Amino acid sequence: MTRPAVFLDRDGTIIEDVGYLRDLSQIDLLPWAGDAIRLLNDGGFAVVVITNQSGVARGYFAEAHVQATHRALDAALAPHGARIEAYYYCPHYPQSSDPRYGRECDCRKPASGLLRQAAVDLDIDLGRSWMVGDWWRDVQAGVGAGARTILIRTGRSEAHRPAPPEAPQPDAILNNLMEAAGWILRSSSR
Repeated sequence: MTRPAVFLDRDGTIIEDVGYLRDLSQIDLLPWAGDAIRLLNDGGFAVVVITNQSGVARGYFAEAHVQATHRALDAALAPHGARIEAYYYCPHYPQSSDPRYGRECDCRKPASGLLRQAAVDLDIDLGRSWMVGDWWRDVQAGVGAGARTILIRTGRSEAHRPAPPEAPQPDAILNNLMEAAGWILRSSSR
């Protein structure tokens, strides 16, 4: 039986967006993020992180650093009783000179390949799921996968307004992840 998920962007949605997170000491949970994720866990949603990590392709850090960052994020969320079920990241960047990463792909948001892969791997019903992020490309990825979407005003969302003319509209524009969690929980109980 498939289940719903809440897909979350990482930087600017769960943690402060510091540009390219190169040191684990830069991990700083946004206010209420841990509690919001716990509420989503308690509400029966699989919580899955979907993140572009082009710093790998740009040579700023290795994939092992991205994985260490996710382990450190798990540790930061644990005191809140919150958990991320899985992390999916795109290490690609088309302009990279590294042949392993310098290519067009279907996993770099705004493409929806990571959401689709998570749906297969984790038995997720995309039609009952949500994508939450602070960039229009998060909304585009969610809509492309058939999920409902919420754009939040944390992170760098101000730098990405107005929406590109071709961008789909989110189901809601809210202030932070806690507001998004409340919206999702209220919407799913109807």
